[in-house]
Amino acid sequence: MTDENSQSRYTAFAGDERIGEGTLAEVAGAVWHARQQDAERTTLVFDARGAVVDLDLRGDLADVVARYAPAEKPRRGRPKLGVVAREVTLLPRHWDWLATQPGGASAALRRMVEAASRAEGQTQRVRLGREAAYRFMSAMAGDRPGFEEASRALFAGDRKALGQHTASWSQDIVREIEFWLDGAD
Repeated sequence: MTDENSQSRYTAFAGDERIGEGTLAEVAGAVWHARQQDAERTTLVFDARGAVVDLDLRGDLADVVARYAPAEKPRRGRPKLGVVAREVTLLPRHWDWLATQPGGASAALRRMVEAASRAEGQTQRVRLGREAAYRFMSAMAGDRPGFEEASRALFAGDRKALGQHTASWSQDIVREIEFWLDGAD
């Protein structure tokens, strides 16, 4: 596991009930406990994008938590500032242009990314939130009454209709859908 993944928000469900939220290590521990209480109950873990995450629950609680605990490793860049070095592949003419920019290539790239993220910000947050909510809905409620209608309301941005079509669903499921939508709005 990478530090980045271990610090993201994860959510675990046992059946319709939310049983844990937090880092992957915390959620893995909650799932391990739930499996000890009822091994037949279906458990699902979701990442910050609403995707299902498979966990290796072999061993005792300490083994499981240690398996998903963040691993400290040295980082390039300026880790105290949150700067992490990664590879970027560009054509020679792009590197030439970047070399002429004030502050060098890194500063120019940061300025361009900031400008693009401000320009797209809200639209992208809404899209990503809806996509995460849909992935979660599909896994947890894809076979429930009103799923198709709720999906259409979700992508139409009609929160009232979405609430009507999910009214018979578990409150934990509905709250999780709202979490992604509220974070996007």
